[in-house]
Amino acid sequence: MKQAKMGMGTSTFIIRWINFLTMLLAITIIIFGVWMSTHHDNCRRSLTLPVLGLGALIFIISIIGFLGALKNNTILLWIYLIMLCLVLVAILVFTVLAFIITNNGSGHSVAGLRYKEYQLKDYSSWFLNHLNNPENWKRLKSCLVKSEDCNNLSKKYKTLKQFKSAKLTPIEAGCCRPPFECGYPVVNASYYDLSFHPTSSNKDCKLYKNSRAVKCYNCDSCKAGVAQYMKIEWRVVAIFNLILFVVLSIVYFVGCCARRNAARSRSKI
Repeated sequence: MKQAKMGMGTSTFIIRWINFLTMLLAITIIIFGVWMSTHHDNCRRSLTLPVLGLGALIFIISIIGFLGALKNNTILLWIYLIMLCLVLVAILVFTVLAFIITNNGSGHSVAGLRYKEYQLKDYSSWFLNHLNNPENWKRLKSCLVKSEDCNNLSKKYKTLKQFKSAKLTPIEAGCCRPPFECGYPVVNASYYDLSFHPTSSNKDCKLYKNSRAVKCYNCDSCKAGVAQYMKIEWRVVAIFNLILFVVLSIVYFVGCCARRNAARSRSKI
């Protein structure tokens, strides 16, 4: 009887502490989601809501587990384990899909430049369908224009030497300038001499304009730059989810053992 009470007390203690720690983990995920929403503009926040939703869901599950352990309520503990199992399956599926989607696509080095250029055809069909959708691209293009990233280049790089040795981001390289093969002479970081007639057949050469509202926002190179940025963002979240999956799997295993021990202890009393 005494041993049963000790076993039940130990199981309850373990579940309480595990769920206290997962509450902290959930708060960390929510903070990470908030950081994503404030650190990036609307063009680059495709995963903010899913991350915030995941953090909120884990927090709710942790509260259910904590209350189940506190009150030694078998029903709450079962609900806790079932919900946690569903979260683990969802995380696993999302992580696998994220790695598959982001497996393709990489930049192409250009002689004399420190940054890479990106081609839309290199990326997965999911990125192609998402970025070639007129409604999606209209929204993305709108916030790219509002971000002022392209127009700020001339402020960041005041001389041609600084600009040519700059390491531009994928979006800056794809949306703020014409592809290198167009051969337009650079006047400054935000302006090109378009009187030059390019020999390249790349349609982006004709689409580029110096206007701050146009730039290369209609170019495939711009879509490719956004795809590369989204790929990096998805990879970061996928790696984070992989670590989360391992942690929650351990929590689930210990929770199952603790629930079984608590049920045995209760039956012996």
